[in-house]
Amino acid sequence: MLAPADLGLARRRLSTSSLVFFTVSASAPMTVLAGGVVATFAVTGSVGVPLAFPIVAAALALFAVGYAAMSRHVVNAGVFYAYVSQGLGGALGVGASFVALLAYNAIQIGLYGLFGAALGGFVEANGGPALAWWVWALAALALVAILGLLRVDLNAKVLAVLLIAEVAAVVLFDFGALTNPAGGTVTFDGLDPGNLFGPAIGGVLAFTVAAFAGFESAGDYAEEAKDPRRTVARALYVAIAITGVLYALSAWALTVGAGPDNVVAQAQDPAAGLPFSLMAAHFGDTVANIANLLLLTSVFAALLSFHNTVARYLFAAGREKVLPAALARTGRRTSAPFVGSLLQTILAVIVVAVFAALERDPVLELFTWLSYVSAVGLLVLMVATSVAVLAYLNRHSGAETLWQRTIAPVLATLALGAITVMTIVNSDAMLGAEADSPLRYILPGLVGVAVVLGAAWGLVLRSAQPAVYDRIGKGGPAE
Repeated sequence: MLAPADLGLARRRLSTSSLVFFTVSASAPMTVLAGGVVATFAVTGSVGVPLAFPIVAAALALFAVGYAAMSRHVVNAGVFYAYVSQGLGGALGVGASFVALLAYNAIQIGLYGLFGAALGGFVEANGGPALAWWVWALAALALVAILGLLRVDLNAKVLAVLLIAEVAAVVLFDFGALTNPAGGTVTFDGLDPGNLFGPAIGGVLAFTVAAFAGFESAGDYAEEAKDPRRTVARALYVAIAITGVLYALSAWALTVGAGPDNVVAQAQDPAAGLPFSLMAAHFGDTVANIANLLLLTSVFAALLSFHNTVARYLFAAGREKVLPAALARTGRRTSAPFVGSLLQTILAVIVVAVFAALERDPVLELFTWLSYVSAVGLLVLMVATSVAVLAYLNRHSGAETLWQRTIAPVLATLALGAITVMTIVNSDAMLGAEADSPLRYILPGLVGVAVVLGAAWGLVLRSAQPAVYDRIGKGGPAE
């Protein structure tokens, strides 16, 4: 039996602003602009990328209505796992927990590829040593591992500083691009539906969903929030509003600054250096270098945020004995879920080491492949959660309106379900793979495997350990 002092997360430490820092940092605005948006133009060849952001944001806003309403009934560090368990049963809830662990680990570990490549290039360009990407990735991994063992409110303060700086840099880029349009004319081609709805739409939507990844993680910190019944909902809506507006504006600004006829070609050419080449042209090399440095801090902030999310899912599963109870251990002084944090670190080291040993590309393969897995996983989780919210809120009468308990969850299920289908069917558009490439089936298939394994394990628990099964998704203190 674990000592009580080692069990339980820190209580009432996080305010609404702290949760916003965690969620928006996970979405990583500068990473989205310099990594996600540029990559989307490059891989899909679609000029209509900017329009995808408000469309996906609208679908996520519908999802957030029921998700926020559910947060007033269920408080758990593994929020998708808990909501699906309470709404659709323990077996599917365990399936959801396996998918969540896959999705969040995928995006977190994939970001090490982007970070290692970006930092290596930055150091070498500024006269530093030319080291392999994985050296820088492992250095970041070690620092994330240390911070993951500290107090959660300290993590929030670190993320706050990094987030404010990178948002300021993104806004500066938007201003420079929109006030210095290519050809002297501000165009709206990026917002033209005709440029979005085509063969590449599935890839565009997949990248867009991956860009928003982390907005939903406010619920994972509910147990540590000062007022979880209000804080989670507020942070959720603020995060969607900030990221939805900022990402759409920035993607559009990129088409204006580079020119709609040239943005795809420049995005596909690493030598073009988007978006930093535009910043250098408008504000000078010093500002561009600072923005490039903020890309690195942006990716690091996302790494830290997703690391914390994974650790809390492992904590939630360990506390309820769905996974080994040792995962529920938290630090006596910090209340951080240190066993889950260490396990996530070990997994990241293994994956980075494998990709390094096989000499795979850190961006086009490690980052892109795992981002796609994460996008599909999160979409599946959001669809399942919308159905679970619909079922739960209509079984438990409360203060929720018809809009909150029925209409919004149904619309969210339909909208996110459609996006999921397009993302899977058109996977080659995001992966840059041939139509007959096995990656089109292997990567989304990992999500299906996680669902099946998790649900099967849930059924085993129902048969072999009914007391454990009955507690699935209900949280509460461990023994």
